[in-house]
Amino acid sequence: MRSRNAVGGFTLIELMIVIGIVAVLAAIAYSAYTQFVMQANRTDATKTLQLAAQAMERCYSVNFTYLPALPATPCIVNGNPMVDQSTMQTPNNFYTITFNIPDAQDYSLVAVPVAAPQTSDNQCQQFTLFSSGQQTALDSGNNPNTQICWGSN
Repeated sequence: MRSRNAVGGFTLIELMIVIGIVAVLAAIAYSAYTQFVMQANRTDATKTLQLAAQAMERCYSVNFTYLPALPATPCIVNGNPMVDQSTMQTPNNFYTITFNIPDAQDYSLVAVPVAAPQTSDNQCQQFTLFSSGQQTALDSGNNPNTQICWGSN
C-alpha cells in the first residue's frame, strides 16, 4: 500500500486574504507618510520667513526704513534687493515668499506653496509673518490655522 504524503502550503484564498491585509496596511501607511512629509516641509516656509525677517530687521537697524529710498539702499535678503512685492523661492523650492512693504515702518512676508507635495497641503496654504513678529496661517478655506501650521500643535 502506498500512503499519500500531505503537501503543506497555502490555499489561494489564504494568500488573497494576506494580500488584502497588506494592501490595507500599505494604504494607511502611505497616507500617514504623505501627511508627515507635508508637515515636515512646512519648515521650508517658516524657517525662510524667519530668516528673511531677520534680514529685514538688520536692514532697518542700518537704514531706519524698510523702503528703499535715497540715500538708503534696498534691504538685501539672500543677496537679492527686496522692495515692495519682491518675491523669492524657499531653499527647497516648495514655497514662494512675497515681500509686502506698505511703508517705512512695516512689512509682511507671505509664503504660499508652489510645488508638490505642499500644494496639496490643505491645512497650511498660506503663512504670514509681520514686522511686529505676529505669525498667522490660513488653510485652503482661508480659515485661521496658525497653531498647527507654525508648529505649535
